[in-house]
Amino acid sequence: MRARLLPLVAASAVGLLALTGCVANATDADSANAALTVDSSADACTVSAAEAPSGNLSFAVTNSGDQVTEFYLLAEDGLRIVGEVENIGPGLSRDLVVQLAPGNYLTTCKPGMVGDGIDKTAFTVTDSGDEVVDADLDAQVEVANTNYAAYVRDQVAQLLTGTQAFADAYLAGDDDTARALYAPTRAHWERVETVAESFGDLDPQLDLREADLEEGQDWTGWHAIEKDLWPAEAEAGFAAYTPEQRQNLADLLVTDTETLNDKVQDLDFTLSQQTNGAIGLLDEVATGKVTGEEEFWSHTDLWDFQANIDGAKVLYAGVRDILIEEDADLATELDTEFAALQELLDAQRVGEDFTLYTDLTPAEVKAFADQVNALGEPLNQLTATLVL
Repeated sequence: MRARLLPLVAASAVGLLALTGCVANATDADSANAALTVDSSADACTVSAAEAPSGNLSFAVTNSGDQVTEFYLLAEDGLRIVGEVENIGPGLSRDLVVQLAPGNYLTTCKPGMVGDGIDKTAFTVTDSGDEVVDADLDAQVEVANTNYAAYVRDQVAQLLTGTQAFADAYLAGDDDTARALYAPTRAHWERVETVAESFGDLDPQLDLREADLEEGQDWTGWHAIEKDLWPAEAEAGFAAYTPEQRQNLADLLVTDTETLNDKVQDLDFTLSQQTNGAIGLLDEVATGKVTGEEEFWSHTDLWDFQANIDGAKVLYAGVRDILIEEDADLATELDTEFAALQELLDAQRVGEDFTLYTDLTPAEVKAFADQVNALGEPLNQLTATLVL
């Protein structure tokens, strides 16, 4: 155990090298073994090569479009951010330098700095034979903190874009579209739920369930709208909301999400916040999703379940190389248990969707509960192993 892994690290740190980590916005071309160019236009994100050898790589990103843009290098899952450069104005260029291990990655750009990225393309890092691991664990921690802060900002930005589209459909009376957008939009919230919960009243305003209402408390947020969108599942005598009620709920949902987006822009993270965040996301699964209580009317609990696990896996992946230095056996156990839980989730996929929770058999629900518990035991050891 290393007490020196504890210091608070700012998300804007510059000049770091670590395994699958970024040297944020570095400009020294001599620091890279392989130099690539990226053209970010209005409708494409063109990288000069589809593969490069492991080690230090630099991406010179030029904005040939007419909007401010961003460039992201993502892990193979398309969620975890390995490196990014933001706020590249039209006609300008910025450099991203990363140190990458062999593996599969994705590249994407975000014209206008909104949405989930365009022209998402596979990028392969081949084995150069050179040692890539940074022996400085403090640097690895700092990169993990920096990349997770970028991931949170990205997920909340996508949440805001999706929420606006959802609210527009709901207000237009296009309930079919609103229902279709409900679960995939909420996934962005669920992936970073433990971070969102840290902002006091925002969590109950956005995500409170009816069963948790206190006497006299106003009910707003996703689940209040959920009940109106699935009236057939509501209790007898439920009255559909008036246009005025819909307007109020939709406006508050967007406004509160905008507030959340503002609040995550300057977040810093520590190693313990990351490890405890992974534990907290699994707790969310155990206390709400695996019981079928979260999405009481839509029964889209498995979408939330997957998103919570996505978030936990991103957090774990960010610190996994550090964990291997401390306890390789625990890393192996976590790899195994995460994979087993994902296998159960994949078995319930229907195209891009999931089985409704009410369609699961008791045996399937029990299998989920048992595997959440199996993952929870080693995951609960993560903070003590890395931080204490």
